[in-house]
Amino acid sequence: MLETCKSENSALFICLGNICRSPIAEAVCKKVVIDMMVSNRWHIDSAAIGPWHVGNQPDHRALKTLRAHGLSTDHLCRQINSNDFRKFDYILGMDIGNIKALNNKRPEDATAKILLLASFHPNGVILDPAYLDEHAFETCYQQCLSCCSAFIKQTMNEKRNSRQTSLPHKLPYT
Repeated sequence: MLETCKSENSALFICLGNICRSPIAEAVCKKVVIDMMVSNRWHIDSAAIGPWHVGNQPDHRALKTLRAHGLSTDHLCRQINSNDFRKFDYILGMDIGNIKALNNKRPEDATAKILLLASFHPNGVILDPAYLDEHAFETCYQQCLSCCSAFIKQTMNEKRNSRQTSLPHKLPYT
C-alpha cells in the first residue's frame, strides 16, 4: 500500500549520502515554513541517492551548523525509494549528479516533480561540504536557506494563483 503525505504540499530533499546537504536543507526548510506560518501545509523530509549511511545521523559538522542557528534534527539517514516518487509533490536534488540519478531511479508512474534546489540560488550551486572544512557547512547552510526560502515562496505563490478564480464577466443588459 502506498503511503501518502497528509499535508497539502510535500518536499523531499536529496543528496548523495543524506548526511550533509539534504538534512541541512530539510531542517532549514522546516524552519522556513514555520517562519512563513505555513508549516501545517507542508511535509518535509530528506533522503540519499545511495545506501552508504542508512540509519546513521547526519554528519556531526552538519548538526553543529544547525545548532549554531538554533535548529536541530532527529533525522536518520535513509535512501530514496520508488514510493517517494509518488508520495512527494517535489523531489529536490542538490546538484546535477543527483538530478541524473533521480531521473534514472524514477518509476514510470512517478508523480513528483524533480527539481534542482540550486536553481533557486543566484549562483546555481549548493556546495557539498562533505570533504571540506567546517566553514563549508556554514556556506551550505546559507545556500540552503536562500534556496528553500525561494522555493517555498514560489510554490506557495503558484498554489495561491492557481486557486484564484476570476469572477464571471457580466454582460451589459441590452
